[in-house]
Amino acid sequence: MTTYLDAIADAIRIEMRKDQSVFMIGEDIGVYGGAFKLTKGFLAEFGPQRIIDAPISEAAIMGAGIGAALNGMRPIVEMQFMDFITNGFNQLVTVAATTAYRWGIPVPMVVRGPSGGGVGANPFHSRNSEAWFAHATGLKVVCPATAADAKGLMTASIRDQNPVVFFEHKGLYRKIKDEVPEGEYVVPLGQAKVVREGTDVSVITYGSAVHMALEAATMLEADGASVEVVDIRTLVPLDEETILQSVRKTGRAVVAHEAVLTAGFAGEIASRIADSAFTFLDAPVKRVAAYDSPTPFAPTLEKAVLPNAEKIAEALRSVLAF
Repeated sequence: MTTYLDAIADAIRIEMRKDQSVFMIGEDIGVYGGAFKLTKGFLAEFGPQRIIDAPISEAAIMGAGIGAALNGMRPIVEMQFMDFITNGFNQLVTVAATTAYRWGIPVPMVVRGPSGGGVGANPFHSRNSEAWFAHATGLKVVCPATAADAKGLMTASIRDQNPVVFFEHKGLYRKIKDEVPEGEYVVPLGQAKVVREGTDVSVITYGSAVHMALEAATMLEADGASVEVVDIRTLVPLDEETILQSVRKTGRAVVAHEAVLTAGFAGEIASRIADSAFTFLDAPVKRVAAYDSPTPFAPTLEKAVLPNAEKIAEALRSVLAF
């Protein structure tokens, strides 16, 4: 069994061994081995020219990655916490995301790092910011929920010709363990996965909320309800057809994510369901998300703000009773 964190590290290590153009740049990723020890041992194996300890300047790190990508390299840019991607936002959204459109030149880079709450990390280290980048045309956005998917999607992201923003939920790093294929393993971007079959209601979700949804589905079994869980895995590109197939089958949908409710990606999914599967619906589409609040530091307050299995189960019961 391999942890989510080790699966990501394995994917990066394999790609760096086979492709000399792949390198990493970020804060404390070399000598220290990364804030979460994901790159432990990388400096000894690959050397300081491919595992680059950068100064604390996300804009500079992002800019260096873009420049390297434009010159034939495949940088993996680490944000020590994805919250601080805001300091490199202009480089990523204004430059990297638009270069292929403006110049016809690929920008093969991965911007990766820990995101999400549930670990008492306070408002500066707990944000789920994936919707920002789904809105910035030209970027691909990946949010794996399992160790196997984390490895396969990371491999696909490194090999992609476009800038990819790769969100690793820190709460899953060592909590989630899977059977992960050895050696090279690729999960194509843009392919959702039905992780639990059901007939009565669909939960469309991704990232940490996949595990909440699976727990909620087990709770609903006691009510005699059959819940289908769809993990979209990537927000961009979005596998809309798998979502619609599930909703057309069950006739009911709940969309869940850990990010805040307002302007969260669940709204986009709900809109597409309403546009393309409205006549199949037997109840309104319901969303489950965090409250519109910074993530509190206090564990009791954090638990109250964030979604969980119980809140998803409540939403499921609501649409089933409609």
